[in-house]
Formats: sequence, C-alpha cells, structure tokens
Amino acid sequence: MNKLIGITRNFSNSTSLNAIKTVTVVGGGLMGSGIAQVAAQAGQNVTIIDLKPESLEKAEKSIQNNLNRVARKAYKDDPAKIEAFVKEASDRIKVSTKIEDGVNVDLIVEAIVERLDVKQELFNKLDQLCPEHTILASNTSSISINEIGAGIKRKDRFGGLHFFNPVPVMRLLEVIKGDHISEETYQTMMAWGKSVGKTCITCKDTPGFVVNRLLGPYSAEALRMYERGDASSRDIDTAMKLGAGYPMGPLELADFTGLDNKKSILAVMLEKTSNPVFRQVTIINKLVSEGKYGRKSGEGIYKYNN
Repeated sequence: MNKLIGITRNFSNSTSLNAIKTVTVVGGGLMGSGIAQVAAQAGQNVTIIDLKPESLEKAEKSIQNNLNRVARKAYKDDPAKIEAFVKEASDRIKVSTKIEDGVNVDLIVEAIVERLDVKQELFNKLDQLCPEHTILASNTSSISINEIGAGIKRKDRFGGLHFFNPVPVMRLLEVIKGDHISEETYQTMMAWGKSVGKTCITCKDTPGFVVNRLLGPYSAEALRMYERGDASSRDIDTAMKLGAGYPMGPLELADFTGLDNKKSILAVMLEKTSNPVFRQVTIINKLVSEGKYGRKSGEGIYKYNN
C-alpha cells in the first residue's frame, strides 16, 4: 500500500466510527477537482459531478497532473511507486454529468457557483435523492450555511467545509457549524477533514467565516490602491510578500481565486455586515465584465500563458 494513502486511511478508520469512505463532489472546477483529489489520495472512492463534459475532462487532466507531481515529490527515485500511486488514486475517481450517479455516498461536497439560489436548488434536490445517512456540505466561502440549507430536512446532517485554493497544497479547512448541525455530524466532518490531510478549525455561521472575514478588507484595499495608481500591481504584491511575509501578494491571490469570485464575496459581505470596506471595487467590475477573471481565463490583473 502506498505510504501516503496508508497513513490517511488508517487515521480515518481510527478517528470515527462513521468514517467517510465514499464522497461525491458537485462541481468540476479548480476547487471541486482539488477536493476530489485529496479524498482519492486518502483512499476514498470519489465521484465528480458536473453538467459540462468539458469541465469533467479538464478536471480529470488536472487531477492526473497533480497526482504525478505529488508522486514525484514523494517517490522521486522510484518510478514503479510513482506509477502505482497515480494509478491507485486515479482509479478511485469517476465522473458523471448526472447528479443521480453521485447520491448514494457518505458525503457530498458542493463546489459550484457562489450564488445562494443555485446552491439552495442543488441541496433541496440532493436532500430528496440521497439516503438518510448522507452528510451534505457546502464549500461556500461567504454565503450563510443556514440560508443555503434553509429548505432541506436533514439540517442536522448539513454544514460547511470551506477549502482553500489550491486544495492539494493549502492545509487549512474551515468546518462551519450551522444552527442545527448534530454533534455526530460535526465530529464526522472534522475527522474527515483530518483524514484528507487538513488542519481543521471550527467557526459558527458568521459572514466570511474566519479567513475571508479577515482577508476581505485587506484584499479590497489592495485592489483600491492599485486602482488609484498608488503603486503598481507588482510593487503591491512584492511589498506584502517581502514586507509582511505573505507567500502570495493580494493581487496575485485575487487572480488566483478568480475575480468573479472576489466580486461575489464582496457583495455578500457588504450585504451581511454593512461594512463599507466590502463595497464593490470598480476595477474588478470592469475586468469581470470583460471576461477577465484571472488565471482561469488567462487574464485578470495580470496576463497568463495558460
């Protein structure tokens, strides 16, 4: 057995009597494919659901590349182990465009567009289709967990699992407790997060949770500084990397996570907190209207060779 998979699998089995063994991820984008990858690496069978076949094809290619990267780092001098690791993890992942193909599992994680109505529609459908034991979770970065799950019956088996991009690299997982989540569900979600290699923190259902509540004002002010021409984008990012020790500058991070996502998050945070620091940033609105979302579109604040 691969040593990385063996460690996570053994931890999972010893942590919870209701260890999660089967997972469905709804959404084949960067976040969804990353979540699927870490679950497969942990020895779990994973289904990725996306309505667009091209998104699933892209997700499979991305996961394959990332698994090769992980394997080469772990087994740099052993081609046989590299191949075995990639094959074993890849074989645990299947894809489908039909939501019905992913409902009979222990856990479903939603990683779709950051819109309340779309998420509610999805979870209302999943609540009806899934067996009673299935835990439902949203990867939302800013929308209220209580509002997303307002229409479902299994409120005791619903919560937030907020990963960070890129999922295979970022070690943090925010486990969000809605008002009605059971202690058993919460503990199972915490154990699952640890089983896929994450350090888990807990937050109640408050706007932006922990990271985005703190990161949002910082990011918004950096964007306004760039918009005013106070400093170039490179200088702003360099300042925070070398002066504050951040691994990535705020404008680089905005491009990486997606300017469209940033726009949605600011809107939600402004609505929920009334804090003017979250008001819309003109340069983001302009770039998004032009289809310039950042890395994923090839251009945002910076240009990229995809």
